[in-house]
Formats: sequence, C-alpha cells, structure tokens
Amino acid sequence: MPDSQPQPARSPDGDAAAPPPGEGALVLCGARLADGRVVDVRLSGGRIEAVGTAGSLAPGPRVDLTGYVLLPAPAEPHAHLDTALTADVAGPVPHGVEDVQRRTTEAALLQLGHGATAVRTHVRVGDVAGLRALEGVLAARRSLRGLTELSAVAVPRLLTGVAGADGLAMLRDAVGMGATVIGGCPDLDPDPTGYAETVLALAAEHGCAVDLHTDGAEPARLARLAAMAGGLRPGVAIGPCGALARLPRDQAARAGQQLAAAGVTVVCLPQGDCGVAGGARGGGGAWCAPVRLLRAAGVKVAAGSGSLRDAVNPVGRGDPLEAAYLLASHGELAPEQAYEAVSGRARAVMGLPEVRVEAGFPAELLAVRGRAVAGVLSLGYSRLVVHHARVVARTSAVREYGDVQATVALDLPRQSPRGGDPS
Repeated sequence: MPDSQPQPARSPDGDAAAPPPGEGALVLCGARLADGRVVDVRLSGGRIEAVGTAGSLAPGPRVDLTGYVLLPAPAEPHAHLDTALTADVAGPVPHGVEDVQRRTTEAALLQLGHGATAVRTHVRVGDVAGLRALEGVLAARRSLRGLTELSAVAVPRLLTGVAGADGLAMLRDAVGMGATVIGGCPDLDPDPTGYAETVLALAAEHGCAVDLHTDGAEPARLARLAAMAGGLRPGVAIGPCGALARLPRDQAARAGQQLAAAGVTVVCLPQGDCGVAGGARGGGGAWCAPVRLLRAAGVKVAAGSGSLRDAVNPVGRGDPLEAAYLLASHGELAPEQAYEAVSGRARAVMGLPEVRVEAGFPAELLAVRGRAVAGVLSLGYSRLVVHHARVVARTSAVREYGDVQATVALDLPRQSPRGGDPS
C-alpha cells in the first residue's frame, strides 16, 4: 500500500491494533510521559480511563509504546486547506466543490498523520467562487468524522460599504451552512474598524468564535480591535501578527498588554506567513510574532502551520511539531512551552476541551519515538495518533546503515529496544 494512502492502524511495533469503536478498552503500555514516568494508559469511551505504573493495568487489547513519549495530541489552529497542495497546479487553481473536498481531505489526513486530531481551516467565501469552497470543506468534514475534527472559518473579502453588502450576505449564508468561526482580514477592507465591528456583531449574534488575519503593523488598529473584542464569547483570535516583531519593543509590549487585557489569543505562524494579511516572503521581514514578548505581556499564544504547498508557500509539512521546533530553536520558548503552543494553547483557542494524560480527560494523544520533548521536536518521525480513544494513524520510520557491526560495538542506541525489530 503506498505511503501516501491512509493505512490500517497498527501498533508501532507490530502489536495488536486498536479495537473498533465500542469494542472495549485499549491499553497503551510502557509509554514515557513528559515528566519521565513510564506508565500504562487505559482508554475507553473516548476518554482516558486509568493511568498506572507500567504493567499494572488489566490485560486486554494492547499497544506497546516502549521507547515512545506519550503527549496530549496537537491541534492545528490556522490552516488553509481549501488551497493546500496547489503549488504545482498549472494554470488557475480549480475551486469546484469536489476539487476543494479532495484537497482538504488529503491535507487534513497529512496533518492527522503528524498528530493533529483537530484542524481549524480558513475558507474564502464570496466573490466569484461564492460558497463552493466552503461546501467542499464541509463535505470533507463529514467524510473525515471519526478520524479528525475539522472546523471552518468563513473569510469574506469585504464587509463595509456598497461592495461589502454582498460579502455580509454571503457571510450569513456561510454561518447557516455550518461555518462555526467568523474570520477575515480587516486590514484589506477600506474601513478596517467597520469590518471588525461587523464580524464581532455577527459572531455575538450567532455565538460564533472569531479568528481574524492581521499583520499587526498598526498598534492603534490593534488597540481598537482589543477594545471591541473584550469579553466576547466564545472568544477572539488574531494572527499571524508578524509585524509586531518589527515594531519598537515598547510599542509591541503595549499592544500585547492591550490584547491580553481583552482576552485575545494570538496565533503565530513560525513556518511562514500565510499571505492573507498582506505579508509576503522575502524582503527580510519577520515572519513570526514576538512570542516571548507577547507571553511576557500576558497574551495567550498558540502556534499554527498556515499555508501548505500553495501559491504563498510552495513547501511545507503541515507538522505541528515543526512549528514547535522552530519556536524552540529560535529561542522564543523552551521545548515544553513550544509543544504546549501547538497542543494545549491550540486546543484552547479552538474551543476544544483540555487534554492531560490523566484519568477522565479526552483520549486525544500522540506517541512519538523518543525520550523527552526536546528530542521529539528534533527528530520525531515514528508516531502513533489516538483520536476518541482509537488509533487513527501510524507512521513508522526506518533508518539503516551499512556497517551495522560498528554501531553494535559502540553500543549506540537503536530505533527500537527490541532486538531485530527495524521499525
């Protein structure tokens, strides 16, 4: 079976596969937690039923996670799946419902294989395409149910003046169709404040979350947005805010304090700007928000992937661990904090319940071969993904060397603690 196709879930080392939904508990054995403990974890009914010392839980269907670190699963808070994987398309990108559904499904499965069991994707509505892209994304959401959670952000181009009337009508239709988040880019509207006011009012009317694009280049505009957004439930996110890194430090810190006071979350894109907010690659501009400065100001910061092999970014892996790696390698966050930005913080901004590897929490988990979080971010290829207490994706990396005797003589670590197991 080709690697690019979804494969049946198995344990990383060949043990029994996870049972189908509703067929009893599954025990993850010998997993190392981020704090260093080695435990068994029993899953049932979509949740973590019990966590005990290795070998302490009752027998049953089991997955051996010896040599793996077990973590709360990451989530993707900022994707553009309707345009993903189009960098090599010759001519205009097709925006038919089936075209978008196919791209969205493939990209969502790619991200699921990396560990993201939930994805929030921004979808352009209005203009010539109308609601076709959203229709394709929602069709993908239905087909992926049980594998990953997909939520759609409706993104109109204009919302003010005569030209914005059609955009507002289309936005209302999008919410009626099933878009659960309202987004857009106020900076591209002739009246940015009016655009933001319209989005916030409609979100309050329908009980939707808000997720807006902005480069953050104008502190006064951010201050107005913060003043308008304060207290809105379920909440407001903005991103990627890369221009904040180019502002004088005192201005950026003051903007951060205002955003923090309003409860606005910043979703940064360490892998590169998505282009919607007017940012562009090249020119020496900063691509990522100043995460350390924002956190010091009290802002909640999540991290996402942004564009994935499209007109804005011809490369990309859609890997949350890569986003966390970049935050850590650039000195913005410690490895554990960086992982939290793509897991706990990402889930929170998406309105998802908290996950801990403790009894009673949702069984949304990622096991990665390694010994600690820093190592996982550096070289975490082999992975096993759990969604709703079921193994839904597995990746096994195999590396071989010519002179095997040399590695044995030096007692170098193996990929697997089992003799003769190359996985």
